[in-house]
Amino acid sequence: MTTPRGETEDLLRGLAPRVLGAVVRRYGHFDTAEDAVQEALLAAAVRWPEDGLPGNPMGWLVTVAGRRLTDLLRAEQARRGREEAAGRRALPEWRPAPAADRSAAGADDTLTLLFMCCHPALSPASQIALTLRAVGGLTTAQIARAFLVPEATMTRRITRAKQRVRDSGVPFGMPAEADRDARLRAVLHVLYLVFTEGYAGDAGGAGPRREDLAAEAIRLARILHRLLPGDGEVAGLLALMLLTDARRATRAAPDGTPIPMAEQDRTLWDAARVAEGVALVDAALARGVPGPYQIQAAIAALHDEAPSAEVTDWPQIAALYAVLTGMSANPVTALNHAVAVAMSRGPRAGLDLLAGLEDDERLARDHRLPAVRAHLLEMAGERAAAREAYLTAARRAAGLPRRRYLNARAARLGDDAWTDRS
Repeated sequence: MTTPRGETEDLLRGLAPRVLGAVVRRYGHFDTAEDAVQEALLAAAVRWPEDGLPGNPMGWLVTVAGRRLTDLLRAEQARRGREEAAGRRALPEWRPAPAADRSAAGADDTLTLLFMCCHPALSPASQIALTLRAVGGLTTAQIARAFLVPEATMTRRITRAKQRVRDSGVPFGMPAEADRDARLRAVLHVLYLVFTEGYAGDAGGAGPRREDLAAEAIRLARILHRLLPGDGEVAGLLALMLLTDARRATRAAPDGTPIPMAEQDRTLWDAARVAEGVALVDAALARGVPGPYQIQAAIAALHDEAPSAEVTDWPQIAALYAVLTGMSANPVTALNHAVAVAMSRGPRAGLDLLAGLEDDERLARDHRLPAVRAHLLEMAGERAAAREAYLTAARRAAGLPRRRYLNARAARLGDDAWTDRS
């Protein structure tokens, strides 16, 4: 019985990081193992739609990848002129790992792979890039766009990162507690980026959403929360993901055009995810001084619990954003703070805050600053200035749906000459 190609691709995307984790745990050779797994995935993508799914898809992939890894290692040894040494040292035979090798974090090699990608020998940027490649399944081109660097530069960065992990000689497995705590911040940041990529789509909004990545990030965050139930930031990140993902069904029209939160049908929000996220963040905040993920989750909870946009607790949201901006000089957080202040104290107060971001180079080519300015100017009744700001934002926006939305906002403000410009 054949399998539809789309179903096969969805299954392979979900299995890919788990297979890579299993192969690395059993064989080592992280850098070469990824090549072997990619070849196994390609073979499955060709064969499974015609032959049907094997009884154990993951076992099939691990077996094929293990055989290919053996071939690649032998070829590499041959190229280096080490045939004789290779003959004296047998390559490891494939066999299921004993139960003692399985992680306490839900017996999932993917989480172990995640910690391995966040190896302390790597820079934070390399940790994130390698994890997005190995665990998140993003292409090198997608990661390069996220980092705003050429694809060739990102290829070299990922290759060097894999080599450093290999050369470190650290065995595949969950790190010791002290080392684990040191890596946790990078792990949380990586999970946040994987979720953001899955929820928002390709960097810049130019590509389709990747629901599989958002689901994988939530799954990994759940496993991490089970491993570290007392860590407030782990709980905060999981809560933030759930509370954000609860709004997925209403955030865009069928053609991809964004729908502002104030205009979304809140009856379609996922009530179960909202309840779970609120419970998580409430429990985390009760433990003591909150971190940035807990603050962001608290903001998301205030949005999700409000029965309508009109009764949203904007003063409290503005106060939380003020705390968050004190923790990190993130320009996007500052933009959100300006919006919250405008909603609670009036548009002019928000515009005054935006003035301090005009010279921030990180926003120089981003559509969000003029888009927020346009929104606040429209609230203030300055229609001509708002229209020009919307058009500026549209020119900077990367994705067609967002450009269409921003141009429509400008057109709605009523300029007969707008159609000639577009």
